[in-house]
Amino acid sequence: MKIFFLFTFSIFLLSAFEQAAASAHYDKILTHSRIRARDQGPNVCALQQVMGTKKKYFSTCRNWYQGAICGKKATVLYECCPGYMKMDGMRGCPAVAPIDHVYGTLGIVGATSTQQYSDMSKLREEIEGRGSFTFFAPSNEAWEQLSSEIHRNLVDNVNIELYNALHHHMVNKRVLTKDLKNGMTLVSMYNDQKLLINHYPNGVVTVNCARVIHGNQIATNGVVHVIDRVLTAIGNTIQDFIEVEDDLSSLRAAAITSDVLDILGRPGHYTLFAPTNEAFERLPRGVLERIMGDKVASEALVKFHILNTLQCSEAITGGAVYETLEGNTVEIGCDGESLTVNGVKMVKRKDIVTSNGVIHLIDEVLIPDSAKQVIELGGAQQSTFRELVAQLGLASSLRPEGQYTLLAPLNGAFSDDTLRMDQRLLKTILQNHIIKVKVGLNELYNGQELETIGGKLLRVFVYRTAVCIENSCMVRGSKEGRNGFIHIFRQIINPAEKTLHEMLRNDKRFSVFLSLVKAADLDDVLSQPGEWTLFVPTNDAFKGLTDDDKDILIRDKNALRNILLYHLTQGVFIGSGFEPGVTNILKTIQGGKLYLKTVNDTLLVNELKSRESDLMATNGVIHVIDKLLYPADLPVGNDQLLTILKKLIKYIQIKFVRDSTFKEIPLTFYKINIIESNVQPIIRKEDPSITQLTKLIEGEPEFKIVREGETITKVIHGEPIIKTYTKIIDGRPVEVTEKKVTEERIIQGPEIKYTRITAGGSDNEEKLKKLLEEEVTKVTKFIEGDGHLLEDEEIKRLLQGAPVRKVQPTRRTQGGAARRRTRLA
Repeated sequence: MKIFFLFTFSIFLLSAFEQAAASAHYDKILTHSRIRARDQGPNVCALQQVMGTKKKYFSTCRNWYQGAICGKKATVLYECCPGYMKMDGMRGCPAVAPIDHVYGTLGIVGATSTQQYSDMSKLREEIEGRGSFTFFAPSNEAWEQLSSEIHRNLVDNVNIELYNALHHHMVNKRVLTKDLKNGMTLVSMYNDQKLLINHYPNGVVTVNCARVIHGNQIATNGVVHVIDRVLTAIGNTIQDFIEVEDDLSSLRAAAITSDVLDILGRPGHYTLFAPTNEAFERLPRGVLERIMGDKVASEALVKFHILNTLQCSEAITGGAVYETLEGNTVEIGCDGESLTVNGVKMVKRKDIVTSNGVIHLIDEVLIPDSAKQVIELGGAQQSTFRELVAQLGLASSLRPEGQYTLLAPLNGAFSDDTLRMDQRLLKTILQNHIIKVKVGLNELYNGQELETIGGKLLRVFVYRTAVCIENSCMVRGSKEGRNGFIHIFRQIINPAEKTLHEMLRNDKRFSVFLSLVKAADLDDVLSQPGEWTLFVPTNDAFKGLTDDDKDILIRDKNALRNILLYHLTQGVFIGSGFEPGVTNILKTIQGGKLYLKTVNDTLLVNELKSRESDLMATNGVIHVIDKLLYPADLPVGNDQLLTILKKLIKYIQIKFVRDSTFKEIPLTFYKINIIESNVQPIIRKEDPSITQLTKLIEGEPEFKIVREGETITKVIHGEPIIKTYTKIIDGRPVEVTEKKVTEERIIQGPEIKYTRITAGGSDNEEKLKKLLEEEVTKVTKFIEGDGHLLEDEEIKRLLQGAPVRKVQPTRRTQGGAARRRTRLA
C-alpha cells in the first residue's frame, strides 16, 4: 500500500511539473539567456537583435546557433534581465530594480509614452492607488507605429477614448508570464473585452498577437508587461469578418459552397490564411471552375487554408510545419518582416485578431493535393513526364471522375534518345506508367500485378527499404490527388516481354552460358513461369575454354549443375532494390551464398561488378557479369576440372580436395504451379436439345509414349493451398478465392508436354472432365490390351473416332502403360 501511495504521489508531482513547464516557456528561454551571458556578470541576459530593426528576442537554441531570426542575421546584445539594474563601477547587473506602483514602474521599464498617456487620461490616480493590476503596456515604438488617424482620435478625446483604450490593456489582477497559458482568455478592464493569450514553445508570449518584449516587472500593486504594439478591440468571429470583407467575396463563396463557413463561426483557436479576390482571379479559369463544381475538392481547398491552432506572426521566428483542417500540412515561416507559406512570401496583411482566431490575408490560393487532378501532382522533378503525357494526348484520357495511378519517372530518366523516339512508341512507353486503378503506397504488396491503360501487367516487388515495379524503384514523394496517386520512380519502367531462356537465346553475349545450361538440362527451368534471379556471365568469362574443356565439363553433369545453379536464386531481386552500401546475402539453388551490395549505383556480386543489371524477364531478372561465379567453400576433387576452373576463375583460390565429388542436385526445386480458377467456357448451340462444349486448348494436344529404356518423370503432388485475398478491380475491392495445387517434377526422363484445358461452371467442368477421361481410357485400354505402341498420329485419329489398325506386339513397354497427363487451369 505504501509503495502504491509513493507511486501515485510521484506521478502527481511529475504531472504538476509538466503542466508548469508547459506554461513557462518564456521563463525557460529567459533562463537560457542568462546562462549564455554568464561571462558578462550577474543577472545579465543575452538577446538577439535583427539587423536593421529594433526587434529583440530572448532566443531559442536554434536561433542562437544559427545567428539569425526569420532568415535575417541577428547581432547579440547583453542587457540586464527583467527586474535588475546596473551599478556604477560593477560588472553585470547586481542591483534589484526599485519596486514602485504601476505608474512608476512604467517609467522604470521605459514605457514613458504609456506613462504620459496614463497621466493625460486621468488613469494615473488609479494605477498609483490600491489594487492588483496587470498592465500590458505598449512600448514607445508601438505608439509610434499606430496609425496617425487612430492616434489623433485617442489624443483628441483623452477622457473617454484614451482612457478606455488604456483600460483595454489592463486586467484587474496580477498575472505573471508563468500564469499566461496558451489559449487562455483574460477579461480586460474595459467593457469586459477579451484578451487572447498565446504562450508558444519558443518562449514568445502574445496578447491579441502583440508580443511581450519585457515581462514580469513587479510593482507594489501589480505587474507590468511591455508589449510591441497597441491593442485594438477584438472583432467578432472569423466568419463575421469574411462575411463583411469585400476583398474576400471569392473565399466567402467557396466557404459557403463547401459548408466550411459555419466552422469559422464556432468557438476555437483558428488561423486562416485568407486568399483575396485577386488571388482567386490568378487561378486558371478551368481549374477554379472544376474545383468549385466539386464539393469534395472545394471543401479540401478551403480547409487547406485553416490551422486548428492560433499562429500570430510575432511568434514565428523560423520555419515550422503545421497541420491544416484538410489533413495535410503547410510550412509557415518568415523572411524578415514578411510571413511565408510553403517558402513563398504571400502575406499582404497579418494578425487580424478575432474572438476565435487570427486572419492573415494572402495573395495566392493554396491548392492541396487532394483537390488536384492526378496529373497536376507532378512537381518540378517530374515535369518531363507531365509534359509528355499532355503532348501525346494521354492527359485527356485521365478523366476527373476516374481513378488512376501515375508512375512518374524523374526528369533524368528520359535520355535524349528516348525523347527522339517515334511518338507512337513513346506513347506506348508512357502508357506503361499509367495504372487503371488508384493504388496507394500502403496498398502495394510483393507479387502484386497492376494493369496499365495499355493492357500491360506490371509486377510489384517489395524489399526491406524499397518498393519497385518491374526494373524501377520508387523514390520519396508519393502524393494522392482527387482522382489518383502519383509515385515517383528513378527510371523508365520496362515491362518484361520474354522469358529468361528467350533473353539468353536472343543475345549472342550469352551463347556459351546458354549451351552449358542446355547440356545440364536446365532449359526448362529458365523457360517456364517462375520467379528467379539469374547472374549471367558473358562469353568473355569463358575465354580460354577449349572444346575439350567444355566436353569435360558437360560429361560431369553434377559439377556443371553445381556451377550453373550457383548463378541462380529463388525470387526476383532488383539491383536498385538493395539498400546502398549494405551487404545482402542470397542463398543460391546450388546451396551456396552470394554476397550482393550496391555502391554508387553499381551492383556488386561477390565483389564483382555487374556490367548491366535489372534486365527484366517474365519469369525473373538477369544481372550481367563478366566472370564465372564459383562458391569459395566448394572443393574440387578432379585435376582436370581444377585446371579448367583455374583458367576461368582467377579472383579466388579454388580449394582442392582429392577425390571429393559434387553433390547431386535433383530438380526438385523446380515447381509447376497449377491454378484452378473459374473461367466461363465458350458455348455454341447448334440444336436446342444438344449443347456442345468448345474446349479451349493452348496449342495442339501432344502425346508421347514412354519407350523401353526410358524412365517416367516422377511427379510429387503437394497439398492444395486455398488463398483468399482482396483485389482492387476497377477501383473497387473484390474478394478473390484462389486454389493452388503444386507439382514437383523430377526431370529424370523424357519431358511430358501438357495440354491446358479451360472450362467453367461445375456442370460444364464435370462434362468436360468426363469426356477427357473416356478418351484417355480408350487409349489406355488399347495399349494394355494389345501391347502395340501407337504413334502420335494414330492416337490423334483414335481420339477423333477413327479406327486404328491393330498390330501384334513384339515387346512390352517398360514401365507399364503410358498415360496422358492433363492439367486443368
